[in-house]
Amino acid sequence: MGSFDWDLVTGLMHMDAAALDVFDTTADAYDGRPESLGPRVPPAEATRLDALVSSALKSGAESYGAYFRIRCRDGRLRWTHTQGRVMRGRDGRPHRIIGIVRDATEELSHSAERLGLDDERRRQTSVVESTTAALAHARTVKDVIDALGDANGLERLGSMGMVMGLVEAGRIHLVAEGPEGSFVPGTRYTRIDEQYPMSEVVRTLQPRFLDSAEEFATDYPGLWAKISSMRISAAAYLPLIAQARPIGAIGLLYQDKDGFTQDERNLLIALGSSIAQSLQRAMLLEQEHDLAEGLQQAMLPRRIPAVAGADIAVRYRSARMGQDIGGDWYDVIPLPGGRVGAVIGDVQGHDTHAAAVMGQLRIVLRAYAAEGHAPATVMARASVFLHELDTDRFATCTYVEADLSTGVLQIVRAGHLDPLLRTRDGDCRRLPVEGGMPLGLSAEFGRLEYPVTTVELDPGETLLLCTDGLVEQPGADLDDGIRFLADVVRSGSSDLQRLADRLCEVVDDRGDDDMALLLLRRRDEEAPQAGGRFQQHVAPGDPEALVAARHMIGAAVRAWGARGRADEIELVADELIVNALMHTDGPAIVTLRVLAGPERRLRVEVEDRSSALPRRREAGDAGVSGRGLLLVDRLADCWGVEPRGSGKCVWCEFVMG
Repeated sequence: MGSFDWDLVTGLMHMDAAALDVFDTTADAYDGRPESLGPRVPPAEATRLDALVSSALKSGAESYGAYFRIRCRDGRLRWTHTQGRVMRGRDGRPHRIIGIVRDATEELSHSAERLGLDDERRRQTSVVESTTAALAHARTVKDVIDALGDANGLERLGSMGMVMGLVEAGRIHLVAEGPEGSFVPGTRYTRIDEQYPMSEVVRTLQPRFLDSAEEFATDYPGLWAKISSMRISAAAYLPLIAQARPIGAIGLLYQDKDGFTQDERNLLIALGSSIAQSLQRAMLLEQEHDLAEGLQQAMLPRRIPAVAGADIAVRYRSARMGQDIGGDWYDVIPLPGGRVGAVIGDVQGHDTHAAAVMGQLRIVLRAYAAEGHAPATVMARASVFLHELDTDRFATCTYVEADLSTGVLQIVRAGHLDPLLRTRDGDCRRLPVEGGMPLGLSAEFGRLEYPVTTVELDPGETLLLCTDGLVEQPGADLDDGIRFLADVVRSGSSDLQRLADRLCEVVDDRGDDDMALLLLRRRDEEAPQAGGRFQQHVAPGDPEALVAARHMIGAAVRAWGARGRADEIELVADELIVNALMHTDGPAIVTLRVLAGPERRLRVEVEDRSSALPRRREAGDAGVSGRGLLLVDRLADCWGVEPRGSGKCVWCEFVMG
């Protein structure tokens, strides 16, 4: 019996000399990493142990215990027992495991004797258990083949090689060829009515045991002539039957074996049934995965539009297999006034229904944004749509409306992850964004108010939006995952596409969940000195829109080279917008543009629906209003009023120098 001390923070595990002896490992062959014990633990046992420890860490359990086998240096397998105690901090998070390992071979041998099991029965039981355990984790047809056909799988079955075929459109498709160099040309696809052992067991639904080379040569002379050099002394061909129909066949080839006992035949027939069930499950998972992935890929944007002033990279990665694919999406939306919308979202669930809901939600959100609605309104309307859809799913989402000429970003977050911001010098930090409830839930609970966070993206800076598949890590909380992601971004390439590829590698290494990623970088170049323009609608009774307009005006003024007059221009524009909202019954439309000419001027225009012309009034000593046009007259270089259809436009100009 030996002891171990596993530091979960550093990943290092100290083992005393007795523990190393249990694993038949010397001190100089162990470097403190649990992975170093890999050669001593068969893959199926390692998978089972990893699942047990992971479950204990996540469930809050204080301890765990398990019997497992190790492979000694001389090739023998022996039973071992481990028991561990999980040490947790005040926050409940595990940070250390201490425990013991001991040789349990004698203990289990005595237990077997008490149960009256002889060596052969114990061996057969071990074969069934270990093969079933290996197949339990198979999620693809290749996983099933690997579990049976690798050295450990063949050793369990006592076979020197394995062949497997699947029934496809009345033919048998050979998917596992047997030992290297044993493939027979012309047998990749064979008809079920041909004279081959796999064809026969598929036709008859009965196993075929060939007890000798002579029997093989007599019953299948055409095949035997091509494989006689393999020195096969016996073979077992089993139909793989699932739900009362054949889905394929498996053949096990033996050397130095003289026939099959009845117990061996019963064992192989039982294993054939288990293999068939695992194979059918893997085939259904592959079909489900292909369908969901095809559906989701069809609903993602086919191309990303070119955006003036920005570089954009997008990526999508599905989970490795099965139904772990769902509603992750990204989108880039051209908006009125030269702005652009960036969307990242995730519909609850991992199935084709989640992918279908995602497609509908993406189209609706794109339509609301393209109509020119404010970001908060886009989110609120999308939430109502999802709530009224015939589904029980909700979705998290982040929507960004970006004006790349000024660098102003208006961000709305609906239960989603905060964005990350990478600066020009390569640093990366989390960008706190005030958020609302997920889409669908906010409409259900009547909380449709989505706060808008306005930030400035400087030239050369990159905004990162992603779904949780990029930051979730087994056994770690979300904050740890975000910190890890920030570290990857810091160390990543300055090239946007290479950085996106590097982030995808993080997901490919895990493959536990699907992931969508969007990177938006403001180009590292000076804003144009003439021709700059932006426009903003400010609705009455919408203080957030007024605050956003002020922020965008200030950013535009600074971006266009009028930093010295920024305070004056902001103040005048604010007065004109407030006057339009107070004295009319409609929205105000504010437009800023740079005029080319002998002297560069910045022009501010505020339109409203009233045809009544503004007039200057004397406010008096105690007056709280009446000073707006006085400020405009004093601060602007020139100003005036123009009729515009059913309304008017009040304008003013500032020399930028």
